[in-house]
Amino acid sequence: MLYYKTYKISPKHEWVVLVHGLGGSSTIWFKQIKDLRKHFNLLLIELRGHGKSANKKTEDEMYTFAKASQDVVEVMEHLDIQKAHFMGISLGSIVIRNVAYHSPKKVQSMILGGLIIGFNLRSKFLISAGNLVKKRIPFMWLYHLFAWIMMPRKRHEESRKLFGREAKKMNQMEFMKWFRVTEDVDANHQEIRNGDLDIPTLCIMGEHDYMFLPQIKKEINHTFPGTLVVVEESGHVCNIEKHEYFNEISIDFIRESSEDRLVG
Repeated sequence: MLYYKTYKISPKHEWVVLVHGLGGSSTIWFKQIKDLRKHFNLLLIELRGHGKSANKKTEDEMYTFAKASQDVVEVMEHLDIQKAHFMGISLGSIVIRNVAYHSPKKVQSMILGGLIIGFNLRSKFLISAGNLVKKRIPFMWLYHLFAWIMMPRKRHEESRKLFGREAKKMNQMEFMKWFRVTEDVDANHQEIRNGDLDIPTLCIMGEHDYMFLPQIKKEINHTFPGTLVVVEESGHVCNIEKHEYFNEISIDFIRESSEDRLVG
């Protein structure tokens, strides 16, 4: 089972499950935990090969988004969490959409930060190039290159450093397994868009997330339903760069989607 950490107020409070991005860990939510734990029970999960889950061996030669979603559901069932709100960033948002697709009864609402549903020509070229050289160079070189491309500005420095520190905890084999999964992002989106998911969805994207925001703007409420909020002066990791605003709109959205409100 994956490594997880909980912050529980009481059995009566609703749960929020937080899923980090590629190379990250549950520490990337340090600017959310203080605010969220005042209102909700929290479950922080560390994906295969990340953080403290990196110590848990797996025989799988390849990872998939479906397997990652099954891992998350397994932790929920272990803790007897029947249903929860979900919050993710980047890769975590993709995993959450897969949880909703494969286990929709587990998902009460989705907050998808820095959502990736596909790649533009530049990012496709970079991924192809990365796959060609991934066995010839240290994976941290590749990771730092992509971090700079996705978060190039000075205001993104905190995000780059945080993810860099966390990525060092991964080993090369685990990183490559996840890097390989990036090739499946487009196909995964095409599969999920065919599902009839009637789940409240909030997409939070940074204004300067130039690699992924344009496609979200183009496809939201066409190939998948949801509400889009664009955070000014922020990049891909908007939960860190503009955490106060991110927290505020997230808490409001969860409250709007809560069981108590819907019943009332």
